[in-house]
Amino acid sequence: MATDQTFVIVGAGLAGAKAAETLRSEGFDGRVVLVGEESRRPYERPKLSKEYLRGEVSAAKLYVHDEGFYAAHRIELMTDTKVRSLDPGAHEITLARGGRMSYSRLLLTTGAAPRRLPLPGANLPGVAYLRAIGDADDLRAAIAAASRVVVVGAGWIGSEVAASARQLGAEVAVVAPEPVPLARVLGPEVGGIYRDLHLGHGVDLHLSTEIEAIVGDKAARGVRTTDGVVIEGDLVIVGVGATPRVELAEDAGLRVENGIVVDEFLATSAPDVFAAGDVAATWNTRYGRRIRMEHWANALNQGPVAARNMLGQHTAYERLPYFYSDQYDLGMEYNGHAAEWDHVVVRGDRTRREFLAFWLKDGRVLAAMNANIWDQGDDIKALIQSGPRLEPERLADPSVPLGDLLATAVASTDEPSQG
Repeated sequence: MATDQTFVIVGAGLAGAKAAETLRSEGFDGRVVLVGEESRRPYERPKLSKEYLRGEVSAAKLYVHDEGFYAAHRIELMTDTKVRSLDPGAHEITLARGGRMSYSRLLLTTGAAPRRLPLPGANLPGVAYLRAIGDADDLRAAIAAASRVVVVGAGWIGSEVAASARQLGAEVAVVAPEPVPLARVLGPEVGGIYRDLHLGHGVDLHLSTEIEAIVGDKAARGVRTTDGVVIEGDLVIVGVGATPRVELAEDAGLRVENGIVVDEFLATSAPDVFAAGDVAATWNTRYGRRIRMEHWANALNQGPVAARNMLGQHTAYERLPYFYSDQYDLGMEYNGHAAEWDHVVVRGDRTRREFLAFWLKDGRVLAAMNANIWDQGDDIKALIQSGPRLEPERLADPSVPLGDLLATAVASTDEPSQG
């Protein structure tokens, strides 16, 4: 489709790169501009806390596209470029280095930034965060030189970095306010499995523990807890979540609530402006709420949907939320979304860490996780998507195939009522 339109994408990560790719694959022949603050072309982040941090893969394995892709597809990739402001009324962005750029439609894929600790000592040398390739490079060297590593936070980044540091041979302590790792997402039952996993690999866990300061004079020498205990370490890695980068949208008057608010078509409150990836708080029709996810699959899949909607295709984003994690020899996939639940069912062998876990509300599966079991994904997704009421005892029984549970539930809903 020949056009003189200009589509601008602000944020050159996975979501932005896949959106640009989709615009071209869908036949858009206008100008495509992809603006990013980093000096590198778009790359994927999941391996930064795992294989790349451990030195098992090279940076070349992280890039979304090969070096010549953008020029070959007439995508203007502007690296080392920060956008200072957005004017939705004028359909214009202003670059920090000077100059303005008009757009016909705009996509914001500005991502998220690590949440900083607002504590004394947080700016000392030896305090590290992980977000970019350069962070991982610096962190790998720092772990090798450290006598002991203290990880603050036991969410996904904190847990994965702690595991990688142990695999690199470092002594590791983890400090977190939750009673088990990953408590907010997994709850005590499944989070306890990760607690035992880290303990089994020699991690010194300090759970249900708050810190009040990072201690040290000229460099970090550990953290001090609120009860006055000092946990020593000459490298402090902070992994306490991320904050969506909404400043550009907020200053422009777009609606912002824990991310840039978008509907199921990834459209913001401003005409011709869309948002996708880590920064987007997306209306999910299945769960009847806005969900913002900082995970690879969300960026991978939302970018193309946003691009199609920029082209006027009116395509709803309806994918089931998904993420994965690898820690030591425990790999897992999580499908669905459970903000709250009333029952957790674990099916399989917890001690061998080969199991399925299900988070239920009123007998219906909201989310499920497969841990070191890789042939149940389709049935898990079907159970979540169909939403039947299930008997927890049968769901927990490995002798009952998930497909049979689904078939029985579907059959029961098809039976005529007796009156």
